Amino acid sequence: MIDIVEILLHWSAGRNRSQIARSLGIDRGTVAKYTAKAEAEGYAPNGTALSAEQWNVLVHKWFPELVDPRERSRTHETIDAYRADIKTMLTTNTAQTVHQRLRDEHGLTVGISSFRRYLWREFPEDNLRNIATPPRPDIPPGEEAQIDYGYLGTWFDPLANRMRRVWAFVIVLACSRHMFVRPVFTMDQRAWTQCHVDAFSYFGGITRRLVSDNLKTGVIKPDIYDPLLNRSYAEFAAHYGCLIDPARARKPKDKPRVERQMPYVRDSMWNGRDWVGEADMGAGALLWCTEVAGTRAHRSLDGASPLSVFAEVELPALIQLPRSPFELASWSRPKVGPDCYAKSGKALYTVPWRFIGQRIDARLGDRTVEFYVDGQVVKTWARVEKGKETDWSDFPPEKVAFFMRTPQWCIKQAGDLGEDVKSLVEGLLELHALYRLRQAQGVVRLAEKYGNVRLNAACRRASEIGDPEYRTVKGILVAGTENDGREEQLAPDAPAHLHGPVRLFENIDDAAAAK
Repeated sequence: MIDIVEILLHWSAGRNRSQIARSLGIDRGTVAKYTAKAEAEGYAPNGTALSAEQWNVLVHKWFPELVDPRERSRTHETIDAYRADIKTMLTTNTAQTVHQRLRDEHGLTVGISSFRRYLWREFPEDNLRNIATPPRPDIPPGEEAQIDYGYLGTWFDPLANRMRRVWAFVIVLACSRHMFVRPVFTMDQRAWTQCHVDAFSYFGGITRRLVSDNLKTGVIKPDIYDPLLNRSYAEFAAHYGCLIDPARARKPKDKPRVERQMPYVRDSMWNGRDWVGEADMGAGALLWCTEVAGTRAHRSLDGASPLSVFAEVELPALIQLPRSPFELASWSRPKVGPDCYAKSGKALYTVPWRFIGQRIDARLGDRTVEFYVDGQVVKTWARVEKGKETDWSDFPPEKVAFFMRTPQWCIKQAGDLGEDVKSLVEGLLELHALYRLRQAQGVVRLAEKYGNVRLNAACRRASEIGDPEYRTVKGILVAGTENDGREEQLAPDAPAHLHGPVRLFENIDDAAAAK
Protein backbone atom coordinates (compact mmCIF):
# COMPACT_ATOMS: atom_id res chain seq x y z
CA MET A 1 0.00 0.00 0.00
CA ILE A 2 2.87 2.36 0.74
CA ASP A 3 4.37 1.73 -2.74
CA ILE A 4 1.10 2.75 -4.45
CA VAL A 5 0.93 5.96 -2.45
CA GLU A 6 4.52 6.75 -3.46
CA ILE A 7 3.67 6.12 -7.13
CA LEU A 8 0.78 8.56 -6.95
CA LEU A 9 2.87 11.17 -5.14
CA HIS A 10 5.46 11.07 -7.94
CA TRP A 11 2.73 11.12 -10.59
CA SER A 12 0.89 14.07 -9.08
CA ALA A 13 4.20 15.96 -8.92
CA GLY A 14 4.40 15.79 -12.75
CA ARG A 15 6.87 12.97 -13.36
CA ASN A 16 6.09 10.70 -16.33
CA ARG A 17 5.58 6.97 -16.00
CA SER A 18 9.03 6.03 -17.30
CA GLN A 19 10.75 8.26 -14.75
CA ILE A 20 8.61 6.86 -11.93
CA ALA A 21 9.36 3.27 -12.98
CA ARG A 22 13.12 3.90 -13.07
CA SER A 23 13.09 5.80 -9.79
CA LEU A 24 11.11 3.20 -7.84
CA GLY A 25 12.50 0.13 -9.60
CA ILE A 26 9.13 -1.19 -10.75
CA ASP A 27 7.54 -2.02 -14.09
CA ARG A 28 6.12 0.80 -16.23
CA GLY A 29 2.89 -1.15 -16.63
CA THR A 30 2.43 -1.24 -12.84
CA VAL A 31 2.75 2.53 -12.76
CA ALA A 32 0.20 2.84 -15.56
CA LYS A 33 -2.25 0.57 -13.74
CA TYR A 34 -2.48 2.71 -10.64
CA THR A 35 -2.19 6.13 -12.23
CA ALA A 36 -4.99 5.21 -14.68
CA LYS A 37 -7.35 4.76 -11.75
CA ALA A 38 -6.47 8.23 -10.46
CA GLU A 39 -7.06 9.73 -13.89
CA ALA A 40 -10.43 7.94 -14.14
CA GLU A 41 -11.44 9.50 -10.85
CA GLY A 42 -10.72 12.97 -12.22
CA TYR A 43 -7.23 13.59 -10.84
CA ALA A 44 -4.47 14.91 -13.08
CA PRO A 45 -0.71 15.55 -12.77
CA ASN A 46 0.22 19.04 -11.56
CA GLY A 47 -3.44 19.57 -10.79
CA THR A 48 -3.60 17.87 -7.39
CA ALA A 49 -1.77 18.65 -4.18
CA LEU A 50 -2.90 15.76 -2.02
CA SER A 51 -0.80 14.64 0.93
CA ALA A 52 0.40 11.09 1.39
CA GLU A 53 -2.30 10.55 3.99
CA GLN A 54 -5.02 11.67 1.57
CA TRP A 55 -3.68 9.45 -1.21
CA ASN A 56 -3.57 6.58 1.29
CA VAL A 57 -7.28 6.95 2.00
CA LEU A 58 -8.08 6.95 -1.73
CA VAL A 59 -5.88 3.91 -2.38
CA HIS A 60 -7.74 1.97 0.32
CA LYS A 61 -10.97 2.91 -1.39
CA TRP A 62 -9.87 2.16 -4.97
CA PHE A 63 -7.94 -1.05 -4.37
CA PRO A 64 -9.57 -2.92 -1.46
CA GLU A 65 -8.24 -6.22 -2.80
CA LEU A 66 -4.73 -5.18 -1.81
CA VAL A 67 -5.60 -4.90 1.87
CA ASP A 68 -4.78 -8.01 3.93
CA PRO A 69 -8.14 -9.35 5.11
CA ARG A 70 -6.53 -10.64 8.33
CA GLU A 71 -5.37 -7.16 9.22
CA ARG A 72 -8.65 -5.57 8.20
CA SER A 73 -10.75 -8.07 10.09
CA ARG A 74 -10.51 -6.92 13.68
CA THR A 75 -7.26 -5.23 14.65
CA HIS A 76 -7.44 -2.50 12.02
CA GLU A 77 -10.94 -1.42 13.02
CA THR A 78 -10.06 -1.67 16.72
CA ILE A 79 -7.06 0.63 16.36
CA ASP A 80 -8.72 2.90 13.81
CA ALA A 81 -11.27 3.90 16.43
CA TYR A 82 -8.47 5.92 18.07
CA ARG A 83 -7.14 7.41 14.83
CA ALA A 84 -7.56 11.03 15.87
CA ASP A 85 -5.88 10.45 19.24
CA ILE A 86 -3.04 8.53 17.60
CA LYS A 87 -2.37 11.32 15.09
CA THR A 88 -2.21 13.90 17.89
CA MET A 89 0.05 11.83 20.16
CA LEU A 90 2.50 10.93 17.37
CA THR A 91 3.50 14.58 17.16
CA THR A 92 5.04 14.41 20.65
CA ASN A 93 5.50 10.73 21.52
CA THR A 94 7.00 7.55 20.09
CA ALA A 95 4.91 4.66 18.80
CA GLN A 96 5.81 2.63 21.90
CA THR A 97 4.47 5.34 24.22
CA VAL A 98 1.32 5.88 22.16
CA HIS A 99 0.55 2.16 22.29
CA GLN A 100 1.20 2.03 26.05
CA ARG A 101 -1.12 4.95 26.77
CA LEU A 102 -3.91 3.57 24.60
CA ARG A 103 -3.55 0.22 26.32
CA ASP A 104 -3.47 1.58 29.88
CA GLU A 105 -5.86 4.51 29.55
CA HIS A 106 -8.31 3.35 26.86
CA GLY A 107 -8.21 -0.43 27.13
CA LEU A 108 -6.66 -1.15 23.72
CA THR A 109 -6.07 -4.92 23.47
CA VAL A 110 -4.02 -4.96 20.24
CA GLY A 111 -0.34 -5.98 20.50
CA ILE A 112 2.56 -3.67 19.72
CA SER A 113 3.46 -5.46 16.49
CA SER A 114 -0.04 -5.06 15.04
CA PHE A 115 -0.07 -1.46 16.23
CA ARG A 116 3.19 -0.74 14.40
CA ARG A 117 1.84 -2.31 11.21
CA TYR A 118 -1.19 -0.05 11.47
CA LEU A 119 1.07 2.99 11.81
CA TRP A 120 3.15 1.94 8.81
CA ARG A 121 0.02 1.65 6.73
CA GLU A 122 -1.89 4.70 7.95
CA PHE A 123 0.93 7.15 8.78
CA PRO A 124 3.79 6.29 6.42
CA GLU A 125 5.41 9.73 6.47
CA ASP A 126 5.73 9.78 10.25
CA ASN A 127 7.28 6.32 10.30
CA LEU A 128 9.75 7.06 7.54
CA ARG A 129 10.75 10.24 9.34
CA ASN A 130 11.43 8.32 12.55
CA ILE A 131 13.71 5.71 10.96
CA ALA A 132 15.52 8.08 8.62
CA THR A 133 19.25 8.02 9.41
CA PRO A 134 21.38 10.46 7.43
CA PRO A 135 24.85 9.16 6.60
CA ARG A 136 27.65 10.49 8.76
CA PRO A 137 30.01 12.71 6.81
CA ASP A 138 33.54 11.52 6.24
CA ILE A 139 35.85 12.41 9.12
CA PRO A 140 39.25 13.92 8.19
CA PRO A 141 42.42 12.00 9.18
CA GLY A 142 43.59 12.64 12.73
CA GLU A 143 40.37 14.38 13.66
CA GLU A 144 38.37 11.94 15.81
CA ALA A 145 38.68 8.81 17.95
CA GLN A 146 35.65 7.02 19.39
CA ILE A 147 35.97 5.32 22.79
CA ASP A 148 33.90 2.80 24.71
CA TYR A 149 33.91 -0.13 27.13
CA GLY A 150 32.42 -3.48 26.14
CA TYR A 151 31.82 -6.65 28.15
CA LEU A 152 33.94 -9.60 27.00
CA GLY A 153 33.01 -12.41 29.38
CA THR A 154 34.34 -14.28 32.40
CA TRP A 155 37.81 -15.68 33.01
CA PHE A 156 39.05 -18.05 35.70
CA ASP A 157 41.85 -16.45 37.70
CA PRO A 158 44.13 -19.26 38.93
CA LEU A 159 45.85 -17.00 41.48
CA ALA A 160 42.62 -15.81 43.10
CA ASN A 161 40.93 -19.17 42.43
CA ARG A 162 37.72 -17.53 41.22
CA MET A 163 35.93 -16.35 38.10
CA ARG A 164 36.45 -12.73 37.12
CA ARG A 165 34.52 -10.48 34.75
CA VAL A 166 36.53 -8.94 31.93
CA TRP A 167 35.75 -5.82 29.88
CA ALA A 168 37.44 -4.42 26.79
CA PHE A 169 38.54 -0.82 26.52
CA VAL A 170 38.34 0.02 22.81
CA ILE A 171 39.44 3.09 20.81
CA VAL A 172 38.68 3.28 17.08
CA LEU A 173 40.23 5.98 14.90
CA ALA A 174 37.25 7.27 12.92
CA CYS A 175 39.08 7.81 9.64
CA SER A 176 41.21 4.67 9.25
CA ARG A 177 39.19 2.35 11.58
CA HIS A 178 42.47 1.25 13.18
CA MET A 179 41.77 0.25 16.79
CA PHE A 180 43.34 -0.31 20.18
CA VAL A 181 41.93 -2.94 22.56
CA ARG A 182 42.87 -3.46 26.22
CA PRO A 183 41.14 -6.11 28.42
CA VAL A 184 40.62 -4.82 31.98
CA PHE A 185 39.23 -6.19 35.23
CA THR A 186 38.20 -2.82 36.66
CA MET A 187 36.71 0.28 35.06
CA ASP A 188 37.82 2.82 37.65
CA GLN A 189 39.27 6.24 36.99
CA ARG A 190 42.89 5.10 36.98
CA ALA A 191 42.26 2.25 34.52
CA TRP A 192 40.29 4.56 32.22
CA THR A 193 43.04 7.18 32.02
CA GLN A 194 45.87 4.63 31.83
CA CYS A 195 44.19 2.92 28.88
CA HIS A 196 44.05 6.26 27.04
CA VAL A 197 47.76 6.85 27.66
CA ASP A 198 48.67 3.36 26.43
CA ALA A 199 46.38 3.66 23.40
CA PHE A 200 47.95 6.83 22.05
CA SER A 201 51.40 5.51 22.80
CA TYR A 202 50.44 2.54 20.60
CA PHE A 203 49.17 4.83 17.81
CA GLY A 204 52.17 7.14 18.08
CA GLY A 205 50.00 10.26 18.29
CA ILE A 206 46.62 11.56 19.37
CA THR A 207 43.51 12.76 17.56
CA ARG A 208 42.16 16.27 18.02
CA ARG A 209 38.79 15.08 19.32
CA LEU A 210 37.82 12.22 21.61
CA VAL A 211 34.21 11.00 21.53
CA SER A 212 33.80 8.99 24.72
CA ASP A 213 31.00 7.34 26.61
CA ASN A 214 29.42 9.01 29.66
CA LEU A 215 31.03 6.85 32.35
CA LYS A 216 31.66 8.61 35.67
CA THR A 217 35.37 7.94 35.21
CA GLY A 218 35.31 10.35 32.27
CA VAL A 219 32.21 12.52 32.56
CA ILE A 220 30.75 13.48 35.94
CA LYS A 221 27.69 15.26 34.54
CA PRO A 222 26.62 14.65 30.92
CA ASP A 223 25.44 17.73 29.04
CA ILE A 224 25.19 18.31 25.32
CA TYR A 225 26.58 21.85 25.60
CA ASP A 226 28.77 21.92 28.71
CA PRO A 227 29.61 18.46 30.13
CA LEU A 228 31.36 18.35 33.50
CA LEU A 229 34.49 16.25 33.00
CA ASN A 230 36.28 14.18 35.59
CA ARG A 231 39.31 16.13 36.87
CA SER A 232 41.75 13.39 35.94
CA TYR A 233 40.29 13.11 32.43
CA ALA A 234 40.40 16.90 31.99
CA GLU A 235 44.07 16.89 33.05
CA PHE A 236 44.75 14.22 30.43
CA ALA A 237 43.12 16.33 27.69
CA ALA A 238 45.04 19.44 28.74
CA HIS A 239 48.36 17.55 28.75
CA TYR A 240 47.83 16.06 25.27
CA GLY A 241 46.14 19.12 23.76
CA CYS A 242 42.95 17.40 22.58
CA LEU A 243 39.22 18.06 22.95
CA ILE A 244 36.94 15.67 24.83
CA ASP A 245 33.46 15.67 23.28
CA PRO A 246 31.34 13.02 25.08
CA ALA A 247 28.52 11.33 23.22
CA ARG A 248 24.99 12.16 24.28
CA ALA A 249 23.52 9.91 26.94
CA ARG A 250 21.80 6.84 25.45
CA LYS A 251 22.74 7.88 21.90
CA PRO A 252 24.98 5.08 20.55
CA LYS A 253 24.79 6.52 17.03
CA ASP A 254 27.02 9.37 18.21
CA LYS A 255 29.93 6.89 18.19
CA PRO A 256 28.84 4.13 15.78
CA ARG A 257 32.31 3.14 14.65
CA VAL A 258 33.32 1.89 18.09
CA GLU A 259 29.87 0.53 18.99
CA ARG A 260 29.86 -1.58 15.83
CA GLN A 261 33.23 -3.14 16.66
CA MET A 262 32.28 -4.54 20.08
CA PRO A 263 30.73 -7.81 18.78
CA TYR A 264 33.69 -8.25 16.44
CA VAL A 265 36.21 -7.79 19.27
CA ARG A 266 34.34 -10.23 21.49
CA ASP A 267 34.06 -12.88 18.78
CA SER A 268 37.45 -12.61 17.07
CA MET A 269 39.81 -11.57 19.87
CA TRP A 270 38.25 -13.05 23.01
CA ASN A 271 36.00 -16.07 22.46
CA GLY A 272 37.65 -19.47 22.42
CA ARG A 273 41.08 -18.30 23.62
CA ASP A 274 42.98 -19.23 26.79
CA TRP A 275 44.79 -16.54 28.77
CA VAL A 276 47.48 -16.81 31.43
CA GLY A 277 46.79 -13.45 33.09
CA GLU A 278 46.03 -9.78 32.56
CA ALA A 279 49.43 -9.02 31.03
CA ASP A 280 48.98 -11.91 28.60
CA MET A 281 45.54 -10.55 27.65
CA GLY A 282 46.96 -7.09 26.97
CA ALA A 283 49.81 -8.41 24.81
CA GLY A 284 47.46 -10.73 22.94
CA ALA A 285 44.98 -7.91 22.29
CA LEU A 286 47.70 -5.66 20.83
CA LEU A 287 48.93 -8.48 18.59
CA TRP A 288 45.36 -9.07 17.44
CA CYS A 289 44.87 -5.34 16.70
CA THR A 290 47.95 -5.29 14.51
CA GLU A 291 47.90 -8.67 12.76
CA VAL A 292 44.17 -9.48 12.55
CA ALA A 293 41.93 -6.43 12.91
CA GLY A 294 44.47 -4.14 11.30
CA THR A 295 44.99 -6.29 8.18
CA ARG A 296 41.38 -7.24 7.42
CA ALA A 297 39.67 -5.90 4.30
CA HIS A 298 37.28 -3.23 5.54
CA ARG A 299 34.12 -2.63 3.54
CA SER A 300 33.91 1.06 4.52
CA LEU A 301 37.44 1.57 3.22
CA ASP A 302 36.64 0.04 -0.19
CA GLY A 303 38.40 -3.16 0.75
CA ALA A 304 41.59 -1.55 2.08
CA SER A 305 42.95 -2.60 5.46
CA PRO A 306 42.71 -0.23 8.47
CA LEU A 307 46.44 -0.53 9.18
CA SER A 308 47.44 0.48 5.63
CA VAL A 309 45.09 3.49 5.65
CA PHE A 310 46.36 4.43 9.12
CA ALA A 311 50.01 4.32 8.06
CA GLU A 312 49.42 6.15 4.79
CA VAL A 313 46.84 8.78 5.75
CA GLU A 314 46.07 9.07 9.46
CA LEU A 315 49.40 8.70 11.25
CA PRO A 316 50.94 11.83 9.65
CA ALA A 317 47.84 13.82 10.67
CA LEU A 318 47.90 12.89 14.38
CA ILE A 319 49.00 15.36 17.04
CA GLN A 320 52.50 14.51 18.22
CA LEU A 321 52.84 13.09 21.71
CA PRO A 322 54.20 15.51 24.36
CA ARG A 323 57.83 15.12 25.33
CA SER A 324 57.09 14.91 29.04
CA PRO A 325 55.16 11.81 30.18
CA PHE A 326 51.70 12.26 31.63
CA GLU A 327 51.53 11.83 35.40
CA LEU A 328 48.61 9.56 36.10
CA ALA A 329 46.66 11.12 38.96
CA SER A 330 43.41 10.26 40.67
CA TRP A 331 41.03 12.89 42.05
CA SER A 332 38.64 12.50 44.96
CA ARG A 333 36.63 14.72 47.32
CA PRO A 334 37.30 13.60 50.90
CA LYS A 335 35.77 15.27 53.93
CA VAL A 336 38.13 16.69 56.54
CA GLY A 337 37.42 15.05 59.88
CA PRO A 338 37.51 16.62 63.37
CA ASP A 339 41.02 15.18 63.75
CA CYS A 340 42.17 17.22 60.69
CA TYR A 341 42.76 14.07 58.61
CA ALA A 342 41.56 13.68 55.01
CA LYS A 343 41.77 10.44 53.06
CA SER A 344 43.44 10.03 49.68
CA GLY A 345 44.03 6.55 48.35
CA LYS A 346 44.54 4.21 51.30
CA ALA A 347 46.30 6.74 53.54
CA LEU A 348 45.30 9.63 55.79
CA TYR A 349 46.94 13.06 55.70
CA THR A 350 46.44 16.14 57.87
CA VAL A 351 45.30 19.43 56.36
CA PRO A 352 44.98 22.83 58.12
CA TRP A 353 42.36 22.72 60.87
CA ARG A 354 40.30 25.60 59.42
CA PHE A 355 38.95 23.19 56.77
CA ILE A 356 37.42 20.76 59.27
CA GLY A 357 34.02 19.53 58.06
CA GLN A 358 34.56 20.65 54.45
CA ARG A 359 34.76 18.61 51.26
CA ILE A 360 38.05 19.34 49.54
CA ASP A 361 39.69 18.12 46.31
CA ALA A 362 42.49 15.58 46.66
CA ARG A 363 44.89 14.85 43.79
CA LEU A 364 46.70 11.54 44.22
CA GLY A 365 49.78 11.50 41.97
CA ASP A 366 52.56 8.98 41.57
CA ARG A 367 54.78 10.69 44.16
CA THR A 368 52.76 13.45 45.80
CA VAL A 369 49.32 14.11 47.26
CA GLU A 370 47.88 17.60 46.91
CA PHE A 371 44.78 19.02 48.59
CA TYR A 372 42.88 21.87 46.92
CA VAL A 373 40.23 24.31 48.11
CA ASP A 374 38.62 26.49 45.43
CA GLY A 375 41.40 25.59 43.04
CA GLN A 376 44.21 26.59 45.43
CA VAL A 377 46.69 24.15 46.95
CA VAL A 378 46.35 24.15 50.73
CA LYS A 379 48.56 21.16 51.56
CA THR A 380 51.12 18.97 49.79
CA TRP A 381 52.43 15.62 51.04
CA ALA A 382 54.82 12.97 49.79
CA ARG A 383 52.61 10.00 48.89
CA VAL A 384 52.54 6.94 51.14
CA GLU A 385 50.70 3.71 50.37
CA LYS A 386 48.91 3.44 53.71
CA GLY A 387 48.98 4.77 57.26
CA LYS A 388 48.84 8.33 58.64
CA GLU A 389 50.93 11.38 57.86
CA THR A 390 50.79 14.10 60.53
CA ASP A 391 51.93 17.72 60.54
CA TRP A 392 51.36 19.18 64.02
CA SER A 393 51.22 22.69 62.59
CA ASP A 394 47.90 21.75 60.95
CA PHE A 395 46.25 21.66 64.39
CA PRO A 396 45.28 24.61 66.64
CA PRO A 397 48.40 25.43 68.72
CA GLU A 398 46.62 25.18 72.07
CA LYS A 399 45.32 21.71 71.17
CA VAL A 400 48.71 20.15 70.45
CA ALA A 401 50.96 21.78 73.02
CA PHE A 402 51.39 18.50 74.89
CA PHE A 403 52.34 16.60 71.71
CA MET A 404 54.69 19.35 70.54
CA ARG A 405 56.62 19.44 73.82
CA THR A 406 58.42 16.15 73.37
CA PRO A 407 60.96 14.67 75.83
CA GLN A 408 63.79 16.09 73.73
CA TRP A 409 62.18 19.53 73.83
CA CYS A 410 61.80 19.33 77.62
CA ILE A 411 65.45 18.38 78.16
CA LYS A 412 66.65 21.21 75.91
CA GLN A 413 64.47 23.77 77.70
CA ALA A 414 65.60 22.47 81.10
CA GLY A 415 69.23 22.88 80.09
CA ASP A 416 68.58 26.57 79.37
CA LEU A 417 67.04 27.02 82.83
CA GLY A 418 69.92 25.58 84.85
CA GLU A 419 71.98 22.47 85.54
CA ASP A 420 69.81 21.34 88.46
CA VAL A 421 66.62 21.70 86.40
CA LYS A 422 68.18 19.70 83.58
CA SER A 423 69.36 16.98 85.96
CA LEU A 424 65.91 16.60 87.52
CA VAL A 425 64.09 16.55 84.13
CA GLU A 426 66.51 13.98 82.73
CA GLY A 427 65.86 11.81 85.78
CA LEU A 428 62.10 12.06 85.23
CA LEU A 429 62.38 11.04 81.57
CA GLU A 430 64.96 8.31 82.04
CA LEU A 431 62.27 5.62 82.36
CA HIS A 432 58.75 5.67 80.96
CA ALA A 433 59.35 9.01 79.25
CA LEU A 434 55.90 9.39 77.73
CA TYR A 435 54.17 8.45 80.98
CA ARG A 436 56.12 11.10 82.92
CA LEU A 437 56.19 13.68 80.10
CA ARG A 438 53.54 15.86 81.72
CA GLN A 439 55.64 16.10 84.90
CA ALA A 440 58.68 17.21 82.90
CA GLN A 441 56.60 19.77 81.02
CA GLY A 442 55.18 21.03 84.35
CA VAL A 443 58.65 21.49 85.86
CA VAL A 444 59.82 23.51 82.85
CA ARG A 445 56.65 25.59 82.90
CA LEU A 446 57.26 26.60 86.59
CA ALA A 447 60.01 28.94 85.35
CA GLU A 448 57.31 31.17 83.83
CA LYS A 449 56.02 31.98 87.34
CA TYR A 450 58.96 31.58 89.69
CA GLY A 451 61.95 32.42 87.53
CA ASN A 452 65.03 30.47 86.53
CA VAL A 453 67.06 31.01 89.71
CA ARG A 454 64.36 29.90 92.15
CA LEU A 455 63.41 26.94 89.96
CA ASN A 456 67.02 25.78 89.74
CA ALA A 457 67.35 26.04 93.54
CA ALA A 458 64.05 24.20 94.09
CA CYS A 459 65.14 21.37 91.79
CA ARG A 460 68.43 21.08 93.65
CA ARG A 461 66.57 20.98 96.98
CA ALA A 462 64.12 18.31 95.73
CA SER A 463 67.01 16.15 94.55
CA GLU A 464 68.80 16.53 97.90
CA ILE A 465 65.81 15.33 99.89
CA GLY A 466 65.39 12.39 97.53
CA ASP A 467 62.01 13.32 95.99
CA PRO A 468 62.67 14.76 92.48
CA GLU A 469 59.03 15.04 91.44
CA TYR A 470 56.95 17.88 89.99
CA ARG A 471 54.72 18.21 93.06
CA THR A 472 57.76 18.41 95.35
CA VAL A 473 59.40 21.14 93.26
CA LYS A 474 56.19 23.14 93.13
CA GLY A 475 55.62 22.73 96.86
CA ILE A 476 59.11 24.02 97.64
CA LEU A 477 58.55 27.07 95.42
CA VAL A 478 55.15 27.84 96.93
CA ALA A 479 56.57 27.59 100.47
CA GLY A 480 59.69 29.56 99.51
CA THR A 481 61.98 26.97 101.11
CA GLU A 482 64.22 26.33 98.12
CA ASN A 483 67.18 27.85 100.05
CA ASP A 484 66.62 26.17 103.44
CA GLY A 485 69.92 25.15 104.94
CA ARG A 486 71.90 27.51 102.60
CA GLU A 487 72.82 31.14 102.66
CA GLU A 488 70.67 33.23 100.40
CA GLN A 489 72.37 34.73 97.40
CA LEU A 490 73.40 38.32 98.02
CA ALA A 491 73.03 41.04 95.46
CA PRO A 492 76.45 42.26 94.28
CA ASP A 493 77.81 45.61 95.57
CA ALA A 494 75.17 45.83 98.34
CA PRO A 495 76.58 46.61 101.86
CA ALA A 496 75.32 43.86 104.11
CA HIS A 497 75.70 45.88 107.36
CA LEU A 498 73.36 48.56 106.01
CA HIS A 499 70.65 46.50 104.41
CA GLY A 500 71.09 43.03 105.79
CA PRO A 501 70.94 40.04 103.52
CA VAL A 502 69.55 40.96 100.10
CA ARG A 503 67.65 38.30 98.16
CA LEU A 504 67.46 38.33 94.38
CA PHE A 505 63.99 38.15 92.85
CA GLU A 506 63.09 37.26 89.30
CA ASN A 507 59.90 39.34 89.26
CA ILE A 508 57.70 41.68 91.29
CA ASP A 509 55.42 38.91 92.50
CA ASP A 510 58.33 37.09 94.15
CA ALA A 511 59.37 40.30 95.89
CA ALA A 512 55.89 40.95 97.21
CA ALA A 513 55.61 37.39 98.51
CA ALA A 514 58.90 37.76 100.38
CA LYS A 515 57.64 40.89 102.17
